[in-house]
Amino acid sequence: MTLKTVLFTLIEMTPTPVPTGIDTGGLADFLRAFFAPLFLVVVSVVALFFLFTREITRFVQFLILAVAIGVIFYVPNIIEVTAKAIAGALGIT
Repeated sequence: MTLKTVLFTLIEMTPTPVPTGIDTGGLADFLRAFFAPLFLVVVSVVALFFLFTREITRFVQFLILAVAIGVIFYVPNIIEVTAKAIAGALGIT
């Protein structure tokens, strides 16, 4: 055996270190599950306020804004898909 093959054999036999750090795999799901009821309560209270004060135009504007925010934060991967679509429309690869 040459020195080169011995070194490559030793390198292949060396175990790789275990990655350390926080596992954030389920963090987005946890945050969505935690904040979704709070978001719905706030939207409901504000919408009822606009309805009871008979401000229909502001109610409709708020409803459209609330749906847009809900879609952005609670549909998985919507931000990545939108960013790729905008980049593709601009001709950026």
